[in-house]
Amino acid sequence: MYDDLVLPTDGSDGTAAAAEHAASIARNYDATVHVLAVADSRNRFESPSGGVAAEAWEESERERATQAASETAARLPDEVPVEEVVESGVPKSAILEYVEEADADVVVMGTHGRTGLDHYLIGSVTEKVVRASPVPVMTVRLDE
Repeated sequence: MYDDLVLPTDGSDGTAAAAEHAASIARNYDATVHVLAVADSRNRFESPSGGVAAEAWEESERERATQAASETAARLPDEVPVEEVVESGVPKSAILEYVEEADADVVVMGTHGRTGLDHYLIGSVTEKVVRASPVPVMTVRLDE
């Protein structure tokens, strides 16, 4: 039923809860967990008046994403097959594209459960993935 799971990570400590659920599913189905981190290509600080240069932003984001994937993969048990993947782009779009590319069967991802103004201002990558995913998405409430 499940051969390939995608576990998106942003490197936050709360991702451990989602990793536990992904590991449990992977063990039960002898599945591979694709730990996916996205280097956000949107440089919010680039402007003519100053900020972070595009190259510096991209390098910083790539390093952050690589570290996030590595740390999340390290949380998974040794007996679970793991693939670490770092993509660049807008997180929601990059996750959905990778789900298709990897022919994944399920996505396991965390949600911060923000509501009200926080949800409106920050938005929710998880919510956007749930709404657009071609495969089931298991959401796991993350502890702050």
